[in-house]
Amino acid sequence: MQADKYPFAKEFITDTEGNIRKVVIDFNDYQRIVDAIEDKALILAMKEVEGEERLSKEEALKYLASLETEDM
Repeated sequence: MQADKYPFAKEFITDTEGNIRKVVIDFNDYQRIVDAIEDKALILAMKEVEGEERLSKEEALKYLASLETEDM
């Protein structure tokens, strides 16, 4: 394993066979990774509904309320 291939890793926790089981990273790096994942998920969600009819806030709330009653 080459540490330079893992730029965020501060420490590796391995098992008795030397397999990496956990990685210790700086919290700020962790937060940046989480933010990037959330941004990507938002972009994918926006693309999924691209071209669909837009709802007003009131229409959206009414739609969400109808979904809640269906679950009951």
